[in-house]
This record gives sequence, structure tokens and C-alpha cells, in this order.
Amino acid sequence: MTSFIRAAEIWLPASDHSLLEFGAGAFGKALSFATVSRAMCFGRAEGLPGEAWDLGHPVLLKQFEGSHFRRTSAAKAAGLTCAVAIPFFVAGKLTAVVTLFGSDDPASKGAMELWRNDTRISSDMSLLDGYYGGLPPEFERLSRDAFLPRGTGAPGMAWQRDEAVIMGQADTNARFLRGDAATEAGICRAMAMPCCATNHASYVLMLLSGRETPIARRMERWVLDRAGAQLVLAAGHCELAGDLAQSGDVIKLLDADPLLTKAIGCGVPALTDASKRLPGSEACLWLPVLVEDKVTELVALYL
Repeated sequence: MTSFIRAAEIWLPASDHSLLEFGAGAFGKALSFATVSRAMCFGRAEGLPGEAWDLGHPVLLKQFEGSHFRRTSAAKAAGLTCAVAIPFFVAGKLTAVVTLFGSDDPASKGAMELWRNDTRISSDMSLLDGYYGGLPPEFERLSRDAFLPRGTGAPGMAWQRDEAVIMGQADTNARFLRGDAATEAGICRAMAMPCCATNHASYVLMLLSGRETPIARRMERWVLDRAGAQLVLAAGHCELAGDLAQSGDVIKLLDADPLLTKAIGCGVPALTDASKRLPGSEACLWLPVLVEDKVTELVALYL
């Protein structure tokens, strides 16, 4: 199974915060791109990770040519055509930048969207930018014309709740406002996640895909319990098991991978081995969701 997210990277600030250095990555078949990436570093405002760091909010690239992206040739050779960089901040200090890469090859069908609300401009959330690989123009037009009040649609729910929203059957979910268009476009998987920002705006990353190239092999939402002693599986979708209801699955932090405890305690994204939980998966990417500088949950994407 090939997922819409073809590669993921974690970039970490150097000890003196002068550079972003390669921290970890899952690259699938993009081995040459991996080799180039592992040897790189980025200054502030340099390249895609550095731009997200400097601007203080997520940055989406629909194409690499003509942008700040520094690995265009290697990405093109690997079949990568779009990317989003997601910075993470605690108390205004950068902890990491995650980059996710997608592809628009004939077998791929999916979208990356960046939604924003700036209270100085509007009370609604609107599309800041989007990439629509293999999707009809009507779906993109509908998305660009949308204005979502707080709590409306998947981006609006993520914004209102300060939590991730995972939909395994978005095309038939009444809370997904583009259901008819999604059905016609072959879109059925959706994930919306609130993102960190240092400016006055709120941002939500939306990932969409079809069944043949799902966003990830498995998506999970793990919530920190009130005592802060364990993570509880709250929702998710697996391409093998289907929708994941509240099953009672827990991860006790005392027994957890040190990278997970760091993600909870310091707001640093993590890549861990996923082979035991989902055979055939290269890695699991853990993305912290922060509310008032505290991690309240982790989004897990199995790549």
C-alpha cells in the first residue's frame, strides 16, 4: 500500500538555535532524496523548514520550482511534488519543524490544505492555500470559496476544539461539508490538526485522500489523561482494521518510548518504529497538539 504522504522529516534546532539540523526521517522509496536531506541544515528563513521557522506558522508548497525549496532536483527524481512544513513552538521557542511530502503521480489522489483564521480580518476560517493532486477543479474551487465559522466543517471543528479530527469516511460524514464533492472526487479520508503559530492567526492543516492512496496506513489520536500519566487512544482509522473507536488502549508514560515522553514533556515531534503495532509500516510520526504551550494530545501517522 502506498500512502499519500510519501516522506516525512523532523528538523531540530541546533544547541545555539542558529540552524535547523536533520533529526529523523521516513522516506519510503525516496532513498536518494533521503541521502540529500540527511546532509543538510537550514538557517532561519532558509529553505522550506527555515521559512516556517521564520514566519512562525505552517507553510505549504504546491510546487517546488520558483520557491525557497533547496532540494527541487532530488524531490523531482523521487516523484515528490508538494510539501508542507509545520513548526512547533513552546512559549514562543521553536522545538522542531516537521515536513510532509506528497506526490501527484497517476496512482495518487489527495490534497493538502492550510486553513487560517485571522481575527483582525474575519471571524471565519478560510483557505490560505491548497494542493489538489489528481482532484477535479470543482473540488478545489469549492474549497477556495468556503468560509467556515468556528466549529463548522473539519477545519472549524479542529479550530474550536483545539484537537485533531480524523474521519475515515469523510464523504459520508455529515460534519464534512464537502461530502458530495468529495464523493465525486474519490476523497474519503480526512485529518484536520490545529497547528502552532507565533502570530495573531489560528492555523489548521487538513489532509485528504482516496482509498487507493490513503493519507497514511493508520491515523490515531492519543489524548493525555487528566493525571498526565498515560495516553489514551481516542479515535483513529486504520486501512486494515477500519475506524478505531475508543478501545481502552493506553500507553503508560513510565513505560513509553523516551521519544514519546519527550514529545509530551517538551513538544518535540517524534518518529518511532511502527513494525510491532502495524507490520509493513516504516515508521510512526507523532505530532504534538499544544494548547497554551502544553501538549494535550498526539496525532500518530503510520507511514
